Amino acid sequence: MKHDFTNVKNIYIVCGKTDMRKGIDGLATLIQDSFELDPYSDSVFLFCGLSKDRYKCLYFDGDGFALLYKRLDGGKLQWPKDENEVRNLSQQELRWLLKGLSLQQPKAIQKSLKGVF
Repeated sequence: MKHDFTNVKNIYIVCGKTDMRKGIDGLATLIQDSFELDPYSDSVFLFCGLSKDRYKCLYFDGDGFALLYKRLDGGKLQWPKDENEVRNLSQQELRWLLKGLSLQQPKAIQKSLKGVF
């Protein structure tokens, strides 16, 4: 089973630590009750535990939930710490996060808000 999340409408990161013992039902309830988001929407939800060397990804694909669980062999994720926050990430921010980089890359070229010449 391989999913392509590049066309998903929203990528949400649940900041802070999440109890990684939670399964699909527990994570979906957390999304609904704590953050008032719809786990059935066209969205990917990311969760990380205390050790920051593993994460879970919850996604509803139309006929059921998919739960991806990954443990890194080396290194740690730079997961945001504010436990009462959910952030909407861009595809670029997701790539940075999963490569062990910070979500804020000060040397990255920012998109211009002005029109193209």
